[in-house]
Parts: sequence; C-alpha cells; structure tokens
Amino acid sequence: MSIRKILLFFCLVASVNSLFAQHATSLNVKLNDDLHQLEIQQELTFVNTSADSLSEIYLLDWANSFSDKTTPLGKRFSEDYLRRFYFAKPEERGHTTIHKLTNSRSQDLVWERPKDKQDIIKVTLPTPLAPNASFEFKLTYTVKIPDEKFTRYGYYENGDLKLRYWYIRPSVYTTEWKAYSHKNLDDQFVPKSNIAITIEVANNKVVTSSLNTSERVVGDKKIVTLTGNNRIENKLYITSENTFDKIITDYTSIETNIDDDDLPEEAKALAVDRILSYLDTELGSYPHEKILVTNEDYLANPVYGLNQLPDFINPFPDGFQYEIKLLKTITNNYLENTLLLNPREEKWVHDGIHIKILMDYVDRYYPKMKLLGSLSDFFGIRWFHAAELEFNDQYPYLFMNMARMNLDQALTTPTDSLVKFNQNIANAYKSGTGFEYLEDYLGTEEVKITMKEFYQNFKLKEVSSTDFMTLLQKNASKDLSWYFEDYVGTNKKIDFRIKRVKKTKDSLTVTIKNKRNAKMPVSLYGIKDGRVITKDWVEPFLGTQTVTIPRDSSERVALNYEGIIPEFNQRDNYKSVSKLTAKPIQFRLLQDIEDPKYAQTFFIPEFDYNIYDGVAIGLKMYNKAVLSKNLAYKISPKYGFGSNTIVGSASIYNTHYFDNSNLNAVRYGVGGTTFSYANDLFYRKYTPYLTFYFRDTYLRNNEKQRLNFRYVAVERDRDQLNVVDEPDYGVFNARYIYSNPNLVNYFSGYVDYQLSDSFSKISASATYRKLFLNNRQLNLRVFAGAFLYNDNTNSDYFSFALDRPTDYLFDYNYYGRSEESGLFSQQIIPAEGFFKSKLEPAFANQWMTTLNGSTNIWKWIFAYGDAGLIKNRGSNPKFVYDTGVRASLVADYFEIFFPVYSNNGWEIAQDNYDEKIRFIVTLDIQTLIKLFTREWY
Repeated sequence: MSIRKILLFFCLVASVNSLFAQHATSLNVKLNDDLHQLEIQQELTFVNTSADSLSEIYLLDWANSFSDKTTPLGKRFSEDYLRRFYFAKPEERGHTTIHKLTNSRSQDLVWERPKDKQDIIKVTLPTPLAPNASFEFKLTYTVKIPDEKFTRYGYYENGDLKLRYWYIRPSVYTTEWKAYSHKNLDDQFVPKSNIAITIEVANNKVVTSSLNTSERVVGDKKIVTLTGNNRIENKLYITSENTFDKIITDYTSIETNIDDDDLPEEAKALAVDRILSYLDTELGSYPHEKILVTNEDYLANPVYGLNQLPDFINPFPDGFQYEIKLLKTITNNYLENTLLLNPREEKWVHDGIHIKILMDYVDRYYPKMKLLGSLSDFFGIRWFHAAELEFNDQYPYLFMNMARMNLDQALTTPTDSLVKFNQNIANAYKSGTGFEYLEDYLGTEEVKITMKEFYQNFKLKEVSSTDFMTLLQKNASKDLSWYFEDYVGTNKKIDFRIKRVKKTKDSLTVTIKNKRNAKMPVSLYGIKDGRVITKDWVEPFLGTQTVTIPRDSSERVALNYEGIIPEFNQRDNYKSVSKLTAKPIQFRLLQDIEDPKYAQTFFIPEFDYNIYDGVAIGLKMYNKAVLSKNLAYKISPKYGFGSNTIVGSASIYNTHYFDNSNLNAVRYGVGGTTFSYANDLFYRKYTPYLTFYFRDTYLRNNEKQRLNFRYVAVERDRDQLNVVDEPDYGVFNARYIYSNPNLVNYFSGYVDYQLSDSFSKISASATYRKLFLNNRQLNLRVFAGAFLYNDNTNSDYFSFALDRPTDYLFDYNYYGRSEESGLFSQQIIPAEGFFKSKLEPAFANQWMTTLNGSTNIWKWIFAYGDAGLIKNRGSNPKFVYDTGVRASLVADYFEIFFPVYSNNGWEIAQDNYDEKIRFIVTLDIQTLIKLFTREWY
C-alpha cells in the first residue's frame, strides 16, 4: 500500500472518529451515609466540537456552590431574602474537596477556581486542544451533600438523599465559554454526554434515576450501575423505600413520586398515556427509555394557583390536578432533556413551547375548565368575574401583573437578571401567551407546525433561539419582525384604543390609536348582545390607523375583545355604534379581577383602629381591581364605634410609568383623611402631592429613590386644655428618600425640608444594617435636624422629638397618638430621635442630633444604645443616652424594647418598670404583605 493511501486511510478514520466523537463521563461512587458524603472517582472525556483551538477547559462543580455564603449561590439566596442559607450551620452546607485532577496518563493538571466563582473549575491544558479533538480528565474528589432545605435537593432527616448537580461536568463552548454559576435557577448548561455511573450504597437503599439501571448485591452493600447515552439530566434519588410509581406506556416509561390524590392505578396510567401521546403527536418521540418526574421538579415550577390550594380543597374533576401537575412537569423534562438550548440566555423558546403545550392540552381535553373549577358555581363566588375566567386566562393575567407595575422584562433577559416573579412566572407566561397571540394573528397552525418541526429537527443537537426564529418566519405567511424585535426583544407594552367611529348604513370607519411605540397588530371586533359579529386583524402599525369594516348589526366595536393579546389596558378598547355607552357600568361587592368589558366600581368592607374612634368599620368604594391601574380612586367612609362619628379617607391619583428609564414613574394626586386625634377631638388632613420614583433599569438592583413634594393642610378641633397650639396650619414638605434594602447590607435614608407660616426646618436620617459572615448583625441609625427659624417656641408641637414625635403631619400609624400614659403611650415609631427611654428634655425647638445602634446578643435578642445632643433655644446643648435590650421578633414590624440604663439611672430597678417598656407593632395588612412579597419583586 502506498504512503498516500495509508495517509488517506488514517484521515478517513480520523474524520469518522470526529463525526461520532462524544462527551463521556464515567463515575465510581461510594456513599458515606453517616457523613453525607460521596467519594467519587471520575473519568471525563471532553470533545472540542467548536472551530477554535482551546487552551483551557471550564468544568462546572455546582456541588461546591453551597460551600459558603459568598458563592454566587449564597449571594443569590441573600438577594432573595432567604435567611436559612445565611444562618445555616457549616455542617448543613455542602462543598467539594478535590484530591486529584490529572490527564489520562495521571499527570497533574494546573487548575483554579476563578475569583468569586467557587463552583467553576478552570483547567489549563498542557497543549491547545484542536477542533474535533478530545481530552481526558481523571478526577478524585469528595462531595459533601448539603441539607435539602436550601433547594429541596440534598440530605433529608430520614436519611434519604435527593441529588441534583452532584458531580463535575464540562461547560459548553460555542464561540466563548458558557460557564455559568449555580444560582438556584435550575439552568445548568452542559453538553450531552454518554454517562456510566457505578455507585455503592447500603443494601437497604433504593436508587432511582432516569438512566438505565442494573444492580447486584455484595454482602451488605448494593452495587448499582446507571448508564445512558446523549444525556443532560443528572438527578439521583437514594432512599430507604421506593416512593416512585413506574408507569410503562407505548411511548416511554415514567417514574414519578408526584402526589397522586389517591387516584386508582388505572386512572394514573390513562393520564400518563394521554400526556405522552399528546407530546408525541405535537412534538415528536422522546429519545430516551425513561423520564424521571419528581415532586421536587414540580414544586420548583408548579402550576401557580393549584399549588396554593390547601389539600382539603379540590374544586376540579377527579384526576385533573394530578394530570396538570404531570403534564407541566413531564413537558418541562421532555424539553430540558432533548433541546440543547442555552437555558440562561434563551429560555424564552423553551418557555413558549412549554406553556403553549399546556394551554393547547387544556383547550383540547378540558375546554370548559374554569380557573376556579367548581368554585365558580358556588353562591356568591359565581358573581365575580374571576369565576368567569377560563383556566388558560391565568397566563396573560399573571404576566400583566408585572407589566402594570412596570416590572416586566424582555424575554431575552438572562434568567439570572430577572426578578423572581418574572423568572418563576411572568416571563414564561408572556412567552406562551405570545405564541397564542401569533397563532391568532396568523390564523392557521404555523406556530404548532414550527414547534414540532423545531423539536424534530434539533432534538439532541446544538441549537439556538435564532434557529427557532428562522424556522418560524419560514413557516409563517406574514412578516414577523415585529414579534421578534418588539415582543421578544423588549419589554414594550401593547396598548391600543379606539379614537372614533364613523358610521354609514353599511360600514364603520374606525380610527385606532397605538398608544405605545411597539409596532404590533391588533384585532378589531363587531359586537352585538355580547357576541362576536365580525373579526378583522389590523396589520402592525405605529401612531394611528383607520380601517373600514362591515357594519352588519354591530352595537359596539372593540379591540382585542377575546383578550388573546396581552394588552396593558383593555378598558378603552370599546366604542358604541348604537348604544348610549361604550360599555355597561358594573358594581361589584369585594375586589375582583378586572373585566374590561365593563366600567367597574368595587365595594369592600374595611376597618381601622385607634383608641379614640375604637374599631371603625365601613365600606370602601374604589376602582382598582387586583391588577394595578394608572388612574385610581378610593373613598373609604367608616363609622367609629368609639367616637360614634363618621371617619375615614378618600384619595385619587394618576401614575405615569416610563419604560427602561431610571425615572420609573411619576404620580400625582390628592388625598384626605379624618380621624380622632384625642377623645372627642378630630383632625382633617388634605394633601395634594407630586412624586417622582427612580429605580435602576437593572431590576434586580434593590436601589430605589423617591422625590416627593406635597402640601399638608390640617384642621383640628381645638383642645381647650391646650390652647397654646394653633389648631389649623399648612406645611409644604419636600422629601428625598433613598433605599437599598438587602439581607446582608441594608441602607436607607432621607433628607426632609418643611416650610410653614411659623417655622422652617430641615432634617436628615440614615439607617445602615450589616450582617457579617459570623452572623453578627450591626444596626446603626443617625438623625440630625435643625430649625431655620421657629416662631412657635411656646409649644413643642412642631419640635423635634427625642422618643415620640407629635406627628403634626399625621403620617404615622399611632394607635393612641395623644396618650401620655398607659399601654398606647409606650408605642414607639422609628422616627426622629427614636430613643426608647423617656428623657428630659423630650423635644428640641432649635436642633437635635442622635445616634441609635444595636447588635445581636443571641439570634433575635439585641443590645441597643442611643446617644445624642439636644438643643433648645435659651439653653445649652444636653447630652442624652439610653441602653437596653431589644427583642426583634420581626425587624421593623414587631419589636419590644426593654430599657436598662439611661440618664434616668438604672431603669430596670425602678418602680413601674412595665410602663417603661416600648414596642413597635405593625397591623397594616398592606405593609405586612410586603414582608412576604419583597423577594418576588
């Protein structure tokens, strides 16, 4: 054979090998139950599938994400106010200890963990790795498994192990490394691999995986072998008993531990078979023998609404909840394990297909299913618009929740840059709703065809969102550039309105205004008796567009009547043709979901409390539905059973939002309140205001700023026992507020200026909290205020207060604002001096500066100290101080202060000590709700 033929032969062999080259990993694992550790020996083959030569390879060691509080995962937990990781014991956290990392010839390799990326390993190669070439690693390491309470994966108290991201895997290289850190987003980006795992566990353990499984017993140990080709998933369950149901179908088998609501085995098998048959028809066949469908998967990505219902409430047909849970979780696994999309940067394609499958499945098999199920038929509930909503209406609704608050983000935003509500809910729902919008606009099944073709063409192949967009445009009968550019690529809102309608005998000429700068199409309807007579699509446009449609017998014309388009405001989408009004007026008892077909006003019972009015109960009238509105009003009269008088409040405001700007919103309005401020004494407060809201365009940044201008006009009944005070006054107030609240570093502050006929004053305050790595917490607050002039020195009504502000602007939620003794006089407001002991002088009519500090002694028990200088006209500055113990049950919401030592001496040893104890209690529902929702927004 000639040399030329030999070279040709070897080139052919090399090309064939490169064609079938595949990432591969084999692991030999021993489980140490007592220490919650895995001893791992691993061989890993990395194939350079790119066109570049590589001088280093990045490996993902996400098990090491739990090693300390400063990892990207630890920081993410802190950003989301998840305290359990920060305060966890060291033995509850996990980590990886690498003993050896070599090449295939057992030669040590140079490796490091990049700065601030403790879960990434950068391996420097001895020589560059050419395209299509492979490199083999050998690794010996120990994985300490974390407690499950952080992510639901880890060790459980009963000895069970549920593992995910538990061994080292290669990262993906395209034109650059996509080496992402673990941030509890379930979005590890790894190439498909051939996997072989041998694991040694106790004989009484059950091992469950999506891989092919075989096992043998050796003494008191069990050797389990797990194998699979072209795999992405790496979940592994090691439990004391088998908690999984195995359901075999003609398509693939399912192993699941999702709660089955005690359904018969036949019913579960039918549900699984129907789901897999549907996915096989709509997408294509699943390439693996088994799908592992876990309850942990479902809880990480639940059907919101269903997951909020207590177990004893089941308003849906037998098996529906189980089937929908399975459908969502199986579909997610179906896509995750076969489409090699970048889950951090291109998740919108996965989400769109996922949610569209869910919506189409419900439309096919449960076409009349209501969002509230059988609750929609209950007396009282059936009157609500919420009872009329279809099950699939939840998707555009929950997305619109964020759009109305101007917190929506583009679908192309990386998942680690999304606020939690968008990452968990809104962006997926926007993507799925966008597919519905496209399908209705195109009028045929191009979207479904594209989904199926995309799945079949790119299953287990490298793919990107560009491939999906190219395929969708190829299949579409219309230009879709508006969809890719504005709907997917930005957070521009969709909002249209009908400006006017010109009528002739046979036709209607309708002028439509696009209120936003998003060039998108809109549907136009002719309506009679609530039924659709005509439907036309107006092609994408900006500004205004005039179209002519047949009049037929239409009584009204409407835009987006069926609500398929996720439109910002549908309330101005109606115009009358033959009716007196564009839409009927509707009154609703209790708050409801907005129905844009009606002009709605809501009524809801409301109560307040202070010791003078007692319990005040009334009926609030307002126009704000569950979702926010730009223009909102509220009238809330109440009857105070203590004062036997009508009290309450009223307000109206309008908000203008600004997209992608640091100036997030401008709000202006006017409000008024009247309540008792003492026994048989009432105040009336009127406040016009203008507020500018600033927020970083990177919404995960908690930094917020606010600039508020207002005029507070107060009228008070004159107190005959205190004739020095002027009962009526007006104050112009300008305040700048800055806040950046976080679990580890908290900072807030303000600068305040007030001007009245009798005084002018300026003040500033700043609060800082630091949570150190050793769990020590330091709290500092400083206040400084001075009068520019003060003509009212005969009274301390407008003075700075050391411990209990007079609240002449009636801003604070005092339950007994005029009390000088008794329990309600012990309520303290964190404002001005914020001293806990009652000292003299209690007020300053010239200037005052104070410092409050505290640090924890044990968990929620703190030692506090306050110090300050207080200056009154005609007297020297006086130094004041106090110390004590603070029980912070819920910081800023429920706290109790026990004074110990101050200018008054040893207070703890003095008489009537119980009267010296101070407290903070917040009963306002809206304030308390923010405590639980702050991690979501």
